Amino acid sequence: MHFHLGFQAPPLEQTIRYSDKLLLMGSCFAEEIGGKLGEHYFDTVINPHGILFNPLSITHALTTYLEGKQYTTADLFQHNDTWNSWDHHSRFSALSPETALDTINTAQRNAAATLADADWLIITLGSANVYVLKENNRIVGNCHKVPSAAFYKRTLTTEEVVTALDNMMHRLFFHNRKINILFTVSPVRYIRDGLVENNLSKAILLQSVHHLVKKFDRLFYFPAYELVIDDLRDYRFYKDDLVHPNATAINYVWEQVVKACLSSGSRELLHTIAEINRAAQHRPFNPQSSEHQQFLRTHAQKVKQVMTAHPQLRLDALLQYFEQL
Repeated sequence: MHFHLGFQAPPLEQTIRYSDKLLLMGSCFAEEIGGKLGEHYFDTVINPHGILFNPLSITHALTTYLEGKQYTTADLFQHNDTWNSWDHHSRFSALSPETALDTINTAQRNAAATLADADWLIITLGSANVYVLKENNRIVGNCHKVPSAAFYKRTLTTEEVVTALDNMMHRLFFHNRKINILFTVSPVRYIRDGLVENNLSKAILLQSVHHLVKKFDRLFYFPAYELVIDDLRDYRFYKDDLVHPNATAINYVWEQVVKACLSSGSRELLHTIAEINRAAQHRPFNPQSSEHQQFLRTHAQKVKQVMTAHPQLRLDALLQYFEQL
């Protein structure tokens, strides 16, 4: 008996390696997959602006990295005693403008340096619906719980999305001549927009991405949306809100990422690191037993072997864990 289609993501022509530097941008799903990559010690920077859902806010953020922008007090606004940026997620908000700007500009500098030398930019688009500030017609990346009366909502056209991404990529390819771009569309359904409106939004994103992938050589598409919506296709793979994929669904998509997007050598290394991670999570009944001490020594030696073979991996904390205990 089969409970899902068993759809397999096609392998990328250009695969991701452990030696690559990765910048991930976009929706909360980007953070889920980015977190998996980070757990396995890939060199990742995830959402330097915080979570962003719409393609225009994402391209604007990337443009600020390309231009080396540093934010000033003029870029902030105050609401409910906190200072916020319309470009950034609320995790950058602070009680003082100095604190907010310090956090924002530190992330800006790190993102600019990463983008200049990145091997991969992974963009997860969430929604083609945008919120626009009425007072100046500015598309915002986050509403920061400002009353809804301050905004109006509209749906981007395919032409707007394609133009924004196209313009950004031309600048990016001139700035970083080796970078590859991997697009995904988030399977998270924004039902507050309405089911019909959410489906229209996803269709616009999918059409835009596929248009661009066909146009550029270094652009690729990974079907995260299809894996959850069309392959799993069941509410048991969602959290209680029936909107966000649950851990089972995310792990399923992650397994497909490993198969389709990673080089064969990186897959082997990832499985080794996953085994070491599981060992680090082991909680013994008797930590002082000779059996457990041998377990620690064995895995400390495994970590050293990986570090010797792959000196770019930052496994010092793992090694310290096994040696310290």
